[in-house]
Amino acid sequence: MDVLLIALLGVPASAGGIAFFVRSDRVRRGLLLATGTAHAALTIAALAKPVRNNPSAWLALDAPGKLFLGITSLLFLVVAVYALGYLKKEPGTATRSDSGLPTNGPEAVFTGCLLLFLAVMTLVEISAHFGLLWAAVEATTLASAPLLYFHRSARSLEAVWKYLLICSVGIALALLGTFFLAASMTPGHSGLPLTVGALSARDASLSPVWLKAALIFLFVGYGAKAGFFPLHTWLPDAHSEAPSPISALLSGSLLNCALLALLRVQTVAAAAGEGAFGRSLFLLFGALSVGMSALFLIRQSDYKRLLAYSSVENIGLAALGIGLGGFGVYGGLLHALNHSLAKGGMFLISGNFLRTFRTKRVEGVSGGFAIRPISSALWVAGFLALAGTPPFGAFFSKFTVLREAAVQGRYGLLALMLAPIVAIFAGMSAVILRMVWGNPSLPEHGEKKFPIREKYWAWAPPLALLAIALGLGFGIPSGLDRLIREICISLGERL
Repeated sequence: MDVLLIALLGVPASAGGIAFFVRSDRVRRGLLLATGTAHAALTIAALAKPVRNNPSAWLALDAPGKLFLGITSLLFLVVAVYALGYLKKEPGTATRSDSGLPTNGPEAVFTGCLLLFLAVMTLVEISAHFGLLWAAVEATTLASAPLLYFHRSARSLEAVWKYLLICSVGIALALLGTFFLAASMTPGHSGLPLTVGALSARDASLSPVWLKAALIFLFVGYGAKAGFFPLHTWLPDAHSEAPSPISALLSGSLLNCALLALLRVQTVAAAAGEGAFGRSLFLLFGALSVGMSALFLIRQSDYKRLLAYSSVENIGLAALGIGLGGFGVYGGLLHALNHSLAKGGMFLISGNFLRTFRTKRVEGVSGGFAIRPISSALWVAGFLALAGTPPFGAFFSKFTVLREAAVQGRYGLLALMLAPIVAIFAGMSAVILRMVWGNPSLPEHGEKKFPIREKYWAWAPPLALLAIALGLGFGIPSGLDRLIREICISLGERL
């Protein structure tokens, strides 16, 4: 077994267990940052290694896993830096027992579960066995649920309950789909391991009927975790009530984990000759997500929920690209990366606004440039990145998806994609501009001196993410280009 993969899992898992028992807040926060840094270093080493083709391996880092592992590791490191200052501003209420041992206070649980969340997301990205993949996706729900309840309010409890309920129903359907996938093996091939490599091999023989049934249940099950409409209803509540660093990880990493699971399913479908059926499911859920998210987004009065519905739209755009095939797959995968960068930055900035204005209501926020000019400038830049305006990378990923639809002559689908994109741009721009212009809306603004000095931890992490999103608009690194092309080839696409 690859020692590097074990280290990628073991470092955050061990640190997460230790964090529950560390007495010092400073040491616990240092452990969080050290783990994020170590995981990023291990990820760089893993990305540099060539892919090993072992069809029977349960743990393997293939091309899709490399892409999403890189996104997760980068985003977690940035979130860890942000969390150092965030936790100081919102300290935990951990108490000591008579024996002197710490109880499970909010910050101890927050840090421990956050590190375990990184471990199980890593497990998703290196899981090559569909049974292990299912267990890892389920574990992401269990690890992240306590993070949503950090503020311990009635609304956060409701969000956790909805999150657990919907994702548990989805994961149960995904388990049934996994059983159907196992049942699709013909009698002469029933001894094959339930791994991506074995089921995608040329000599594997799968029953089309059972495979299609598996695809439907797996798409519905994992689609609930990905935030596809109409299975997205947990997502706005979870993002609205979760601490901003967690919202960044939920939108920028967790949704990608579910998308990765679907890519692995599509890899098997393409190898078995059912790639067109799998692509049709991507198109269906993608079109529903893009179209319906616009209806909820354009009149949204909560800016964190606004960003949540934007996640539904963007994950839908990525799914549409994959469903189109050809260069659409390239554009869809690139868009998943661009969305993670921009949305991660936006959620971190939303935390700055929430601490300043003490409200998530749009009407309660104005004069951002006068109060927090750096965060406001990044807020506008993040919106432009999410909206896909040049020169940000999302412009080119969206354009690639739209161009593929036009090249294939799917003008009805093209119109269905363009109309909500335009409506969402108009709706989001009205909200974003209202928040940053005008007179300061703080009740005590007459006594305060503006602008407020912003700490580096509040603006440097989102700046780093948006800078990368901007850089991808000027050119795609050759290594990233090769990696995305490898994923396209594994899905049966020829670019």
